[in-house]
Amino acid sequence: MGVEALEKRSVVERAAPRKKKTRQPVRETAARLLQKVTPEQAEETPAKSAAKKSASRAEKPAKKEAQKRDAAKKEPARKEPAKKEPSVKKENSEPRQPKRGRKPSQKASAPIGATIELSEAGKARQEKAARPAGRAKKSRVKEQRKTPVRIIPLGGLLEVGKNITVYECMNDMFIVDCGMTFPDENMLGVDLVLPDFTYVQKNRDKLRGIVITHGHEDHIGALPYFLKQINVPVYATRLTLGLIENKLREHGLYGKVKLVQIAPRETIKLGCMEVEFIRVNHSIPDAVALAIHTPAGVIIQTGDFKIDYTPIIGDIIDLARFGELGGQGVLALLSDSTNAERPGFTPTEVTVADSFDKLFKQAGHKRIIIATFSSNIHRMQLICEAAAKHGRKVAVSGRSMINAVAVSTELGYLKPPNGVMIDIDDINRYRPEDIVLITTGSQGEPMSALSRMASNDHRKVTVTPDDFIIISATPIPGNEKTVGRVVNELMRLGADVIYERMYEVHVSGHACQEELKIMLALTKPKFFFPVHGEYKQLKRHASLGLAMGIPTENIFIGENGHVFELDGVSVKTGEIVPSGRVLVDGLGVGDVGSIVLRDRKHLGEDGLIVVVTTIDGTSGEIVAGPDIISRGFVYVREAEDMLSEARAIAKQTVQDCVGGRMRDWGNIKTQVRDALSSYFYGRTKRSPMILPVIQEV
Repeated sequence: MGVEALEKRSVVERAAPRKKKTRQPVRETAARLLQKVTPEQAEETPAKSAAKKSASRAEKPAKKEAQKRDAAKKEPARKEPAKKEPSVKKENSEPRQPKRGRKPSQKASAPIGATIELSEAGKARQEKAARPAGRAKKSRVKEQRKTPVRIIPLGGLLEVGKNITVYECMNDMFIVDCGMTFPDENMLGVDLVLPDFTYVQKNRDKLRGIVITHGHEDHIGALPYFLKQINVPVYATRLTLGLIENKLREHGLYGKVKLVQIAPRETIKLGCMEVEFIRVNHSIPDAVALAIHTPAGVIIQTGDFKIDYTPIIGDIIDLARFGELGGQGVLALLSDSTNAERPGFTPTEVTVADSFDKLFKQAGHKRIIIATFSSNIHRMQLICEAAAKHGRKVAVSGRSMINAVAVSTELGYLKPPNGVMIDIDDINRYRPEDIVLITTGSQGEPMSALSRMASNDHRKVTVTPDDFIIISATPIPGNEKTVGRVVNELMRLGADVIYERMYEVHVSGHACQEELKIMLALTKPKFFFPVHGEYKQLKRHASLGLAMGIPTENIFIGENGHVFELDGVSVKTGEIVPSGRVLVDGLGVGDVGSIVLRDRKHLGEDGLIVVVTTIDGTSGEIVAGPDIISRGFVYVREAEDMLSEARAIAKQTVQDCVGGRMRDWGNIKTQVRDALSSYFYGRTKRSPMILPVIQEV
């Protein structure tokens, strides 16, 4: 209020007429008061008056109680009315002042500090009144539990590869990715390792489809094997579907499976859930993340991703959409953990182009051979452009590489300069300095093109000192030894070999720590699930989530087969479903198990001994043998004495069994096996596999 307004208000108040109060003469009022005061009251001092009032207040309750007892004796018994609950004042509250002109109430009140007995109802009301106001408000905004959704990883946790995740809500279920992995060194004779589909097979009536994030083998490699068992629609982007079609042709499934092409920002409905595709960057074009809209909330699964602001092919990651979803509320985030141990940002693919330019100059007059992942279309584009710049032609070796180049070129993703590509059969028509050969085998796979070149087993390429070989990839954990073996063999043949430790010839397709933090900051998930990696990577990613403000109790490091049930408020754990591994050996799928692998390992380490004995079925006497055959244990000619003793031990064991009236051939075989096993271990400290064979005549 301004000064002028205050002055006007003052003038108005002065000008307004005031009501006059009727005042009685002082003498008249004093005389009236004196008439009411008795002589005893006049003699009272203030101290006496206060003491008298206090005594009066103390006597009144006692008098009332006595009156009530007398009345109860005189009146007949009757039902007593319900007592009213006493009202309790707060201790610190001020006493209510009587209004002017009215007499103060004469009702007795409890002295300060007196204890008042309350009924149960009164106590409840008192406790309710004493509760903080904020608690009642919190109960009104309490989170409501919703229809739960189940997340079931069947592969991809605590391992690299074999990625597959099941989402289940009410009577609907779908799968994200269906990948394979390569066997480790203990899986002798095994070609591929697949996830265990037992849980999905038992619930096949709920299955609405398979959603694929991108076209790498660890995400689509098991798809043909699954579709042979359960034929459901497959949803993926354009390039991913092209790579899937090739795999279906190889397995005789092309045209028998419904393939649905989906673009980023499009949504599909799978039962009670909707799946939205979101563009991300990766080492292969057309990779997507998934926003899964469920009754319990939005769940984001990033798939394999990185943040590349200058991608070779395609557009940059759709960070805006991740931010929009984060603003609307994300229930859970399942994020790629492959590079969670690496600080900083993943370099852009453009940095490899500079390295290629320098290495092409360094190669001089030598033939250039580059090994990379068959699905790394970005890298192939860079190689083709560098070859054209330096006047070289490009050929391709390796079945998967040839298929990937054909599909990506046909669909318009790979765009080599005109006249650069030639057939591998024509490379001998050109000088070495005019050729670049792109090949598979960057992981040292035994049957890959580069491995066959290293062992001089390739039909069209022979490695010589005139070759300049670049391995444009990082070994997958577990493949370091096989890659090192291939590098050593190539160097023995005289070739120059360049790999990642020497030059920046490879960049990862997975996000490093700072990119993972960006994803967490954009999506702001309530619950966080690190996925896609070994335990050390999942653990490190979980630490990043904790540093970004996610509570410890909301971060989950799971295992394959562990069920996570989300209802919008909490995560229920504890249930476990089957989630092993299925081994592929040739045409056999699942017929090679742990027992077979154990036997193969046993045979490979200690060899085999076969003991053949012929026995008369009537008399039980030995007709022929025992004959001992050794494979992979000892060389027979150099161990004739030991094998002769072994034959004698086997013969004596059989005779003892028959003499003891043992006619169960199974028991006799066990006795022979145990006797020879002890003998051979005592002589050689080795335990070959022993197979007794008894023929009855």
